[in-house]
Amino acid sequence: MGKSLNEQAHAGIHGLHAYVPGKPIDDLKRELGLTSIIKLASNENPFGVAPAVTRAFAEFLEKGASDLHRYPDGGGYALKQDIAARHAIEPERVTLGNGSNDVLELTARVFLGPGKNAVFSQYAFAVYPIVAQAVNAEVREVPALGPEADMPYGHDLDAFLDHIDENTGVVFIASPNNPTGTWLAPDAIEAFLQTVPPGVVVVLDEAYLEYQADSERPDSRQWLERFENLVVTRTFSKIYGMAGLRVGYALTSAAVADWINRIRQPFNVNTVALHCAQAALADEDFVAYSIQTNAVQRASLADELAARGLRCVPSQANFITFDCGQPSTPVYRAMLHEGVIVRPLESYAMPEHLRVTVGSQKENQVFLAALDSVLERA
Repeated sequence: MGKSLNEQAHAGIHGLHAYVPGKPIDDLKRELGLTSIIKLASNENPFGVAPAVTRAFAEFLEKGASDLHRYPDGGGYALKQDIAARHAIEPERVTLGNGSNDVLELTARVFLGPGKNAVFSQYAFAVYPIVAQAVNAEVREVPALGPEADMPYGHDLDAFLDHIDENTGVVFIASPNNPTGTWLAPDAIEAFLQTVPPGVVVVLDEAYLEYQADSERPDSRQWLERFENLVVTRTFSKIYGMAGLRVGYALTSAAVADWINRIRQPFNVNTVALHCAQAALADEDFVAYSIQTNAVQRASLADELAARGLRCVPSQANFITFDCGQPSTPVYRAMLHEGVIVRPLESYAMPEHLRVTVGSQKENQVFLAALDSVLERA
């Protein structure tokens, strides 16, 4: 008698639960019959995509849609050239992904597996343990800094070092981190890179980097020349507003890029996404507007939440995580009936915290009114 299907799945898979994304707007419309809904659950850009992307998409439909029966450029030549020029790096050191999640998974598949371990922080992005356990690697969650620390719920890099051993394959660091919004000072990251053994891959996830203040933002590109084990990941899903098209990339040494590309699917970024990402990269005015508006609205939203006695975790991202002072899942569910979708963090072991995306001024006011209504009834 052979093994059952249940037995065929390896131990790492048995320890996983499927990732649950933010609730889609259409689901809420169907369930509650609502017509006016704002979604502030998935850290999307409230201003959509850049005007240049809209034009590029229209041009593609007019001139290039006839080529959709052809496979995309498997190497993403044109987009990689533009990314390489932006970062002053050789194109062969750029790896494209179906979102930056794809690059995270590819890195795990290359450098992790049975007998290996991955190190990451408590309250870090849920994808890190998923990609590690998916290849049957051990996961080592490092306790985060306490709520009374200078950077509450942030990464404790000194503690990271205590969890790294000869079997560590990958260390995942997010700055700013999702779902907390916390970040690491550039000198702290650099000191950590100097200490980590050169055979351990350090993934620096910078999905929210553009939202950081200039004074807080590291120049991770410069570190790539000194640390061959560094993988820097970026995305077009956040500041560029292209979450629905799924494009991300990694900047690495040539050696790491070679390893990753050996297992990368040849058409992992579709033709439309490749075309639109080039336009997005060139529209610097939209990026600047999104950065400036987010900073103003994030500060205003944090002040409003603090005025209500709700403690916010410091954030340099396009969202704020705050303590409801009560279980957050019932608050989240009640807010759905108000037509507002946010993100409860019970699955991140933060059962009294909600994460809210920084929206437009109007969206933020709708959110605050809904929150007031729900908390008054609680």
